[in-house]
Amino acid sequence: MERLICHAERSEASGAGGRVDSHSASFAPHRQTLRFACLPAGRLRVTGLDYALNRIARGLAGRAKKEQGIGSRGTKIDEAKLRELLVALQSGTLSVDEGLERLRRLPYEDLGFAEIDHHRALRKGFPEVILGEGKTSEQIVAIAGGLLSQGERLLVTRVDASCYAALKESIPDAVYHPTARAIVVDRCRQPLLAGVTIVCGGTSDLPVAEEAAVTAELMGSEAERVYDVGVAGLHRLLGHLAVLQAAKVVVAVAGMEGALPSVVAGLVAAPVIAVPTSVGYGASFLGLAPLLAMLNSCAPGVAVVNIDNGFGAGYLAAVINRLAWQEPALTLSLPKGKGRKD
Repeated sequence: MERLICHAERSEASGAGGRVDSHSASFAPHRQTLRFACLPAGRLRVTGLDYALNRIARGLAGRAKKEQGIGSRGTKIDEAKLRELLVALQSGTLSVDEGLERLRRLPYEDLGFAEIDHHRALRKGFPEVILGEGKTSEQIVAIAGGLLSQGERLLVTRVDASCYAALKESIPDAVYHPTARAIVVDRCRQPLLAGVTIVCGGTSDLPVAEEAAVTAELMGSEAERVYDVGVAGLHRLLGHLAVLQAAKVVVAVAGMEGALPSVVAGLVAAPVIAVPTSVGYGASFLGLAPLLAMLNSCAPGVAVVNIDNGFGAGYLAAVINRLAWQEPALTLSLPKGKGRKD
């Protein structure tokens, strides 16, 4: 990317040729074609900003030899920052050199011991998450500061109170969830979408269940909690049947024999994300027994994540819930002669 910038324009039927190192892509529903070319620094023209946002980000990722391609749905926060940058360049309030330096940091930032993926929010709809396990407090503080310099949400999993104390010195608005062992920063305060229900078998499963709930909430979903309703007392679960059946996706967390997700999946129409935990006596093999039980569930609609992976379950639940809210409600249409009255 040395002294190169990206140029985007809508190509017309008569004249998009003559440019080197260019890439084009069609966008539905308007079916307009964008063409990108690398030009010497000092020349910049940006038209069609709505279309240029994601495509410029893709070009930057390609030059950094990172993951190719992004979806059309990025986060509003990151798109707003990219739009602001392009408008500033177009209006001349930001110099090309300053703009180039900012664009260089979009794909990733090299800290020496870590490479922060600033581009992930545009590709995935959510920024990179820090797994605190195995990292020093100093490393976590540095990575967290880098992420928040480009975004407004932060999630650090598997950390203790001492790490939180170190992080809070530089990030005062960080919040610690002790049961989930997670640190959260949320500066965008978006409205939460109802539809995610977190169910767990016993109180010993709470750390994993809360990790799922905290993750889903930071990703924009309201997490309804139904705890300590394991199959040893099935009447407790049935007392929450209305809540379960109203959910768009259910996360079922259980250790021991891991039967809870199968029971839940037999009661609801929504997909069930099963999370085996390492809770149990010797023959549970630190979660292997419930993992195998969940993988062998006879109830349809069950997907299984790894042992104690509350984060993965909460993330997937939030994605499913967001997509469910974007889809129009399905209506049943009967053909003529099959009980339909016209």
